Amino acid sequence: MATKKTRPKKAAGDHSSAFRKELVSHLLEENAHAGFDSAVKDFPANLRGARPNDLPHSAWQLVEHLRIAQWDIIEYALNPKHKSPSFPDGYWPKSPEPPDEKAWEKSVATFRADRKKLAAALEKGDILAPIGHANNQSLASKAILVIDHNAYHLGQLLLLRRLLHIWPE
Repeated sequence: MATKKTRPKKAAGDHSSAFRKELVSHLLEENAHAGFDSAVKDFPANLRGARPNDLPHSAWQLVEHLRIAQWDIIEYALNPKHKSPSFPDGYWPKSPEPPDEKAWEKSVATFRADRKKLAAALEKGDILAPIGHANNQSLASKAILVIDHNAYHLGQLLLLRRLLHIWPE
């Protein structure tokens, strides 16, 4: 009688590790579309407050909203004492113009630092474990939310760049 060959079963951590790697990749790298770094690269200072064709948000407002929302989602997941800003006013700057030249660079740098903070958290623990203080949602679900939210508003930022004729064709 022939014996049936069986493959060794993968340990549960193997799938989790692959999933973790995918989340970090989607968070930090450009995959199917331009990412944050490309969207803000060489954005002319004189156009950061422009809203062509009656668009509701300027580049400054989009970048700052991306920063605030990403920060809030990450802190909600990692910090049990975190208090979210009021919605929606706390997530959008009122002025279409940055308050000063340094505000744009500070927002961009903080966005990048917070994104790295989330990537580091994803590298550490059980990304599927329920987080008690975060409504029992997992770190993976919060990372997916960040990725999804960022992609949505990055699309808006890229469209804005096209309308301003500052995006490569």
